[in-house]
Amino acid sequence: MLLPDPPQAGRRACLALAMALLALGPGAALAQAGANSFDLSALMAVLSQRKSGEARFTEERTVSTLDYPLRASGRLTFQAPDRFARFTEEPTTESMEVQANQVLLKRGKRTRQMNLDAVPELAALAEAMRGTLGGDAAALQRHFRAQVSGNAARWVLRLTPLDSRLAHTVQQLEIAGLGADVRTLDLRLAGGDRSLMMVEPVAPGAASPTSATSASK
Repeated sequence: MLLPDPPQAGRRACLALAMALLALGPGAALAQAGANSFDLSALMAVLSQRKSGEARFTEERTVSTLDYPLRASGRLTFQAPDRFARFTEEPTTESMEVQANQVLLKRGKRTRQMNLDAVPELAALAEAMRGTLGGDAAALQRHFRAQVSGNAARWVLRLTPLDSRLAHTVQQLEIAGLGADVRTLDLRLAGGDRSLMMVEPVAPGAASPTSATSASK
């Protein structure tokens, strides 16, 4: 059974996936960046070395039409060159997986597949995300004004959309990290909604709770 295709649902899904991608964070090489040389180019150089990643996340989303925040938790994965996913485990089980130009959404027994090109602003956002994951500053700057502040010990990457269609949905994405790890992602939507994600990177070779549970069965 295919899920319905409301435009807003597709936008929210891909925006959540954008956070999932960026939450995977840079590798340990980031700690080698000096305070004087730490800028967008230095960050992109670190990101270009990563071929895969996994992290646990907890998210609190504030929606203007609700009197209480929405909370979720799960895991995030990325594998070069263009495969990435967000697996939500609480409060419901659902997933979003992207490969090339296709997005696959699953919730329970329901599945929906969409083409990124169907919504131009989402296609631009996906290209910018891949630019970030691939360490391509030029691709990132085609869609965002990127500002890096701080140093290798404590840094912030602030992304502001340049495209008017994307800016109609996304106000700003701010990613903050300590040393080699991304720790928070703050996504602010133009309508007043906000999503704050806390991230805990998973060390290479370490089994996530989900995979450990599966292996024991």
